[in-house]
Amino acid sequence: MSFFRNESKKNKKQSHDQNENTDLRKSGNIPLYSDLNANLDKIKSELGNSSDLIIRHFELGSFQAQAAAVFVDTLIDNKLVDEFILGSLMINTAQESHNNIEADKSVFDFIKDNARTIREVQVVTSWNELIMSVFSGDTVILIDGWAQGISGSTRGGEFRSITESSSQVVIRGPKDGFTESISTNISLVRRRIKSPNLWLEHMKIGDVTQTDIGIMYIKGIVNDKLVKEVKDRLQAIEIDAILESGYIEDLIQDETFTPFPTMLNTERPDSVAGNLLEGRVAIFIDGTPFVLVAPTTFFSYFQSVEDYYQRFDIGFAIRLLRYLAFFISLLGPSIYIAAITFHQEMIPTALLISLAAQRDGVPFPAFVEAVMMEITFEILREAGVRMPRAIGQAVSIVGALVLGQAAVQAGIISAAMVIVVAITGIASFAVPVFNLAISVRLLRFLIMVFAASTGFYGIAIIMIMIIGHLCSLRSFGVPYMAPFAPFNLPDQDDAILHFPLWARLTRPHLTGKKNNKRMKNHLAPTPGPEEK
Repeated sequence: MSFFRNESKKNKKQSHDQNENTDLRKSGNIPLYSDLNANLDKIKSELGNSSDLIIRHFELGSFQAQAAAVFVDTLIDNKLVDEFILGSLMINTAQESHNNIEADKSVFDFIKDNARTIREVQVVTSWNELIMSVFSGDTVILIDGWAQGISGSTRGGEFRSITESSSQVVIRGPKDGFTESISTNISLVRRRIKSPNLWLEHMKIGDVTQTDIGIMYIKGIVNDKLVKEVKDRLQAIEIDAILESGYIEDLIQDETFTPFPTMLNTERPDSVAGNLLEGRVAIFIDGTPFVLVAPTTFFSYFQSVEDYYQRFDIGFAIRLLRYLAFFISLLGPSIYIAAITFHQEMIPTALLISLAAQRDGVPFPAFVEAVMMEITFEILREAGVRMPRAIGQAVSIVGALVLGQAAVQAGIISAAMVIVVAITGIASFAVPVFNLAISVRLLRFLIMVFAASTGFYGIAIIMIMIIGHLCSLRSFGVPYMAPFAPFNLPDQDDAILHFPLWARLTRPHLTGKKNNKRMKNHLAPTPGPEEK
């Protein structure tokens, strides 16, 4: 099912003119009626008289004016609604008398000025504004005789509580993770960066869903051209629905036909805060716990927030281990296939004899063995993810052990191939970002085909092609392989290497700022008394 609009702008305009009175989504800025009953009848007819649409009638005290509160019961906080209607409006207007109210003060202005229990009050003048306010969780007050409404922020409803991130687990570091509420996610980042330069801009995307989108950046650190580029790409989106951050990522990324991700997504507020401090832009999407970060580079996917919470030497060693696991996951089966099929002279004699003995009686070549085992492993991994958590891990582990052992005993697969595939699968879990791990899983099969065709020569050819493709990629104008292609010496302190904090003097040069110093005092740790 496609959410994209298939109509041309001309056809949409004609449809808009024909259905102006029957489709609120296309009604634009049609003003409200001054008659209260006419407004309520139109709301009921256009919204299908939904069961969760609540219309509460009341009278405004000494003004003798009829009013109604309109809200969606499943999107509001009942306590806020009661305080807004009863505490601020009905009680205040009942206690006031005409003598205490200024002669030139209308009932509309009086209500707007006395809505003190609500943090945000806006005037609604059109049907589009009214519908967007109601379905955003606000309460709209309509008054008889006024072609305007008063919208109060009463957003509430049920939200998942803040829990630890399930996709990016760390041993040392904060345990809070993003939720499906955009306001909660923004607050988690603001708690970490208490700066007036942390700017936030809102927009809505999706003709039907009207999804709230937040663009966050640090003014003075971020490149203004990057912010403009992000906003231009988001504003150019024409789609019916945005249900998750993957929609946005697919629509604004630089390159579509590539297995490598060009935008970082994360569930961790500290990761977003760290990227903002390096001059990147964060995109918040309501309804998903994943926040997008742009621009990104290939080496960003090997960095974990835990690297910066440990000693720099430990963080550096763990990061090197991730790079090693990445190459094992990418090339492990291919190297085994190439060595067994074409380059037996490169294998030590004792090991070669052992491998030959294991393969004695195996009816398939090494390539077919590897493909069968890799596909089986991927099926087990996918089944473990989709099955209920109580039995998912047990089924995947037991299935792998039973199938592997049974295949070896049956003489279908050699024991060495089971070991290679197992090590490859385990190594793929060491990549911190799931998007890059998926890319490795796809490329692994392609490299296996080249290895089975021409051995190490085929592996060299496909690796040159992959590296060339990586160097051609851009993420919002930033080279994907930076700071190695093009080479930038100052940025090497946090790419593959991991310098201590006091030695990393500048932010990455992707900020485009001339003054991108990270610290004011570039000093090494203070020597002890005996060193002085």
